[in-house]
Parts: sequence; C-alpha cells; structure tokens
Amino acid sequence: MAIYFKKGEFVSVLTDQPIKQRLDYLAPEKGCILGAFVEVPLGKRKVLGVVWGNGSGIIGEEKTRTVTRVLGFAPMEQELRIFLEKAAKYTINPLGSMLRLATRVPGILEDPKKVSVFKSSKINFHLSTKARKRVHRIFDLHGDVPFTGAELSKLAGVSYSVIKRLVEMGALTEEKITYDRPFDKFDLSIGGKLLNLEQKWACDHILDDIDSNKFSTTLLRGITGSGKTEVYLEAVAGCIKKNKQALVLLPEIALTSDFLSRVEKRFGVVPAVWHSGITPSRRRRIWKMAAQGGLQLVVGARSALFLPFHKLGLVVVDEEHDSSYKQEEGTLYNARDMAVLRGSLAKCKVILSSATPSLESWINAKNGKYKLEQLTQRFGAISMPRLKAIDMRKEKLPKDNWLSETLKKEIKKRIEKSEQTLLFINRRGYAPITMCCSCGEQMGCKVCDSRLVEHRYIAKLVCHQCGESY
Repeated sequence: MAIYFKKGEFVSVLTDQPIKQRLDYLAPEKGCILGAFVEVPLGKRKVLGVVWGNGSGIIGEEKTRTVTRVLGFAPMEQELRIFLEKAAKYTINPLGSMLRLATRVPGILEDPKKVSVFKSSKINFHLSTKARKRVHRIFDLHGDVPFTGAELSKLAGVSYSVIKRLVEMGALTEEKITYDRPFDKFDLSIGGKLLNLEQKWACDHILDDIDSNKFSTTLLRGITGSGKTEVYLEAVAGCIKKNKQALVLLPEIALTSDFLSRVEKRFGVVPAVWHSGITPSRRRRIWKMAAQGGLQLVVGARSALFLPFHKLGLVVVDEEHDSSYKQEEGTLYNARDMAVLRGSLAKCKVILSSATPSLESWINAKNGKYKLEQLTQRFGAISMPRLKAIDMRKEKLPKDNWLSETLKKEIKKRIEKSEQTLLFINRRGYAPITMCCSCGEQMGCKVCDSRLVEHRYIAKLVCHQCGESY
C-alpha cells in the first residue's frame, strides 16, 4: 500500500541536482504519495524531484517551501529507489546524480506534445488507385490501431500526399493524440529457430530460473557463431509469457540495427530502442511506458539500465566484456556490475553473454557465484574456420617484401574464386608519431592533418593518410 502524505506534511524530496542530501518540502494541496515525481522550487528555479520519504521538519514550517505540483507519471517503484541508493554508494556518486540518470528525459516537466494519427472511417469508398488500396489494406490487417503519417507511409509504401487525400475524401479520419502511447505487443506464436542440444540445455536452465521468480546470474559463454542471441531471445519470450518486462543491453548503437531486425523477425514487431540518438519525444514515450508497463522489451545502451521498469523480469548484457559499458565521464559506473545489482533487487534473471568473458565474470562463474552455460559448437551449418600458422623462419623473403610465398598463393586462390581477402597489420613504421622531447611539438603532414609516421630503415617520415613523404 502506497504511503500518502497529506497537505502541509513534511516530505523529503530528492532532486535531480548534484546535491548530497535530500531537501524538505511541504506536501501540496492534494497531497502526494511516496515515490511521486514532483516539481519543486529550488532558489529561483523549478526542478524535478522524487518524494523519497518523511521530511525532518528541522527548519520549521514557516521557512519550508511547498511542492509546486505532482507530475502525471507513475510513481517510482521502491526497487528503483533502493537501486539508486546502492548504486550511488557503490560508485561514490551523489544520489542526485544517480536520479538524473534515471530521469534523463528532455521536457519531462512540460506537458506532452500531441501528434496527428490516422484511422479508418469504416465508410465504403471506391478506391481507384493501387496506393489508396494499399493504405486501406493496412487497416484491414491491423483493425482500429491508429498510425502516424510516417508509420502509415512506411507500412503502405505510399507518399504522405496519398494519406492526406484519403482524409479529404473521408476514407480516413485524423485526430491529435499524445505520443505517449503503449508499444505494440509481441507475437509469441511466431516461434524461434530450431536450437541444437547445447542451446536447448542452456535455454531450459535459464527458463527454469525465470519461472522461479528468484534472482540469479548466468554467464552465457559461447564461441563466435554458436547462437548465444537465439538462446537469450528464447529467454525474452519466456519472460514476456510471464507478463514481465525484459531489457537487452548492447555495447554500441552500431549493433542495434541488425539486432532489431532479428527481434522483429522473431516477435513480429520492433521493440523500444533507447540510446543517445533517439528523438526527445520517443525518449519520453519509452520512459513513461516503461513505468506504466506499456512496453515488453527495451533494447538499449548502458543508460537504459536506469529506466523505471514496472515489472522487470530479465536483464541481458550482450558482449559483457566490452569496455563501452563503463561510463567514464560525469557519473561513473559500470553497467555490467549495475545490471547484476538491479537484477538482485528486482529478483529477476540476469544473463551476461560473451565469447570472451571478462576476468571478473569468469572468476565469479568458476567460484559458483554465477551459473555457467557454455556453447562450444557453431549454430546450424556454420563450420569453424581452418587456422594455419605460417613459420616465417622457413620462408625465403626478399628484403623489401613481407608477404610469404605461402600467403601469396592462398590470396591468389581466393582471387581466382572471386572471394575476398582481409589482411590485418598491427602497426606501420617504427613509431606512429614523431615528437620533439623539448617543446612537445608533434610533426604533422603539410597536406593533411595527420601525424607523420617514422620509417627508421628507409630514413623517411611518411603520412599514411595522403602518402606524402618528407
């Protein structure tokens, strides 16, 4: 049962400002509950805050200011409040800075903007063009679901002018609604790919943990191409079947596109995507729907871990060894460690997935702190590549050549088969930069802005960007 504070009672409010302690305010006219998002005066400004508990009343009622208003968001869950407190203590960050991570939504104090959506008028019209018929077919498939102009244009493969013309004809109706609406539900009947024995074994263990409603962490270690993604997508499906929310963390935004395609193919819809590149309106929608239970899966960067999930049931950290999970500016934290902490408080399943696990995760798995599932075989018909080391001591090379005859022959075979070859070079030249030890000046190219690379044996400074030599 929520704790309610009546009008004029002292409440302790944590603001999103980098302040070490919480501040006392008086509850507004209609009161407020514990965890409510509020707008409070701070100096001459109005800032965002969360009702954190009972106020101390140490400065007296006369000097205590009143909460300006209670915002229309779902209150912050106790699980998230405890998570922010523990994370702040563990990472030695101000609690206000941790709250800022959990409320990083532009215009959160402003009223939600409205967008135009289109619905079928359900009036029979003679649609003369193929484009108009395609728009009508979309509503036959999806029923009364409203679509924005951009969504309808993409689904039907028509221009926006076709939609506007249908509105003028009366075949479609246009109305203004807030963008903060629930995401489409996943279709769990589609089913995933046929798993091999190792994948099934790992899946069964993980799904048993999800069904137990208890916290546990599994290190999912599998060689490249072993199908780790298919395993944790089955875990996502199992989580959604229990009417819980899932979170998948990816190390880089560049990986998001391919992963979203796989999720859409598996569940029929695109999940909510959270990273620095999304629009403010979409960010607000995801943040609000996470708190209201209006989404089932979030795919995002490390900051997605601080979303106000209503009923979190699964956290997946893909490529858990990646250094991108470390926030090294501003509020410092490691998303991998924080994912385990949040999972323990939400009593949900945590999966750390990697082909090359971090040393910390590997030791925790070996010591029994984490469960360990290993995939040693490549998924499907994919076979492991044949590896061969060339002994350069047995190769006869001219002084000005560094490619062995064996390697040249193999490259020639690939070319004859119209295949590609990729050569990795660890470093070019003796030193990547040339710098004066007295003044610190670095010698640069006169043509471009690259630094010059020293080639000691040919006594040259070469720019590998444009090819100039000095």
